[in-house]
Amino acid sequence: MKHNKSIATLLLIAAVMTTAQPLRAEEIAPATSEPITLDEALRMTREHNPRALQAVEEVKAADAQVTRGRSGYFPHLSASAGYRYLDPVAEANFGGATIQFVPNDNYDARVTAEMMLYDFGRTGRTVDLAKAGRNSAGIRQEITLRDLSLATIRAFYSVLFLQEAVSVQQKEIDALQKNLDHMQKRYDEGAATRFDLLTTQVRLAAAGNRKIDYETQLHNQEIALRRLCGLDEQAPLNLSGSFDITVADKDANRLAAAALEQRPELMLARENLKAASYKKSLAGKEFLPKIVGSASWGTANGYMPDIDKMRTNVAAGVELQVPIFDGFGRSAALREAAAMKRSAEQQQLDTEQMAQAEIRQSLNDLKSSEQKIETTCLQVSQADLAAQHARIRYDNGLATTLDLLDAEAALAEAELAHLQARYEYVLNAYDVRRASGDLIAQKQEKGS
Repeated sequence: MKHNKSIATLLLIAAVMTTAQPLRAEEIAPATSEPITLDEALRMTREHNPRALQAVEEVKAADAQVTRGRSGYFPHLSASAGYRYLDPVAEANFGGATIQFVPNDNYDARVTAEMMLYDFGRTGRTVDLAKAGRNSAGIRQEITLRDLSLATIRAFYSVLFLQEAVSVQQKEIDALQKNLDHMQKRYDEGAATRFDLLTTQVRLAAAGNRKIDYETQLHNQEIALRRLCGLDEQAPLNLSGSFDITVADKDANRLAAAALEQRPELMLARENLKAASYKKSLAGKEFLPKIVGSASWGTANGYMPDIDKMRTNVAAGVELQVPIFDGFGRSAALREAAAMKRSAEQQQLDTEQMAQAEIRQSLNDLKSSEQKIETTCLQVSQADLAAQHARIRYDNGLATTLDLLDAEAALAEAELAHLQARYEYVLNAYDVRRASGDLIAQKQEKGS
């Protein structure tokens, strides 16, 4: 009886473990239970991508640099304690008695405060430079989030495009398979030649190879999208989106003006120029003197008349530090800072020109995509009508096998070209937004 109870207990435990395993699998990727929209994919990228998290930490580090620069406005406190043995020491003989002025064992413990009283604006410039670095880190974070958003958008729409491409290719394969079955029947009846049968088989094999290529590209894009969004490698992707988006503004002048105002690369170039100006000013101030104040309180031995007794002592003073010669280091630093400032000016000019050029290039690509959508839409309609006529004529013996196969292939190519044009339009539309300085991570369109 006990043996039967033990077997029943083991079976119960095994059943519980078996039913518990699917629950753990669901907990690994709970976000894949519902369709993933583009907004949701962008949110996951901003929250989970390592590059986005790295940019956040860099902003925190730059903010700490500002606090570090401000430390020059406050006194610096330090504590020290030490022991020193001296031998020989100063001694004198008075009336046969030896008097020792310094002990052999010397002890000293103190707290010291030092503070920069006046440095002709060095500390202020250091703080300004740190603030410029913090602003630059914030702008670099925006650029990182924008680039990650664009990469996510490209991967997202690439997956949608390739899914549709696989579907279109499968449609062509189904049509060719139907033709092959019909051709095989006619061949068996002696109404078709071996050449007709082989031609259909070759077309079917070529369509299958194209489908394999699309499926391989689809799997690669899914891997890229999972990595960007921080999803598990084995998590299924159920995307929800379409290629039906529009661009609100296509005026090159307005977009160029917006880019000069809000493009993060331009903002970063301005901050770099500001930082270079601060560095030049700071390098010029290195030739000026400093006034440093200090005060200390502690206890030490070595005081007459009892040189071994520990006594409290206080020290305070003001020191003027004047630089005289440092091996031409300060003058070289000043020349370096001046050259870096001129370099930053040229960088800003180049960035402005690049932004304006990218606006016009992206608009040209967008207009080209619009024209391709119109022409490919007409091609799909014409190819579909031609395929219908080819099927009717073939069934009535008025068209050859090659005529039918060419019509089916032309329809598939037209559908793929139309899909490609819509896909390119979406990517070009987001390129226009990026070129104009529209931060996609913050201003994502609804329903796009």
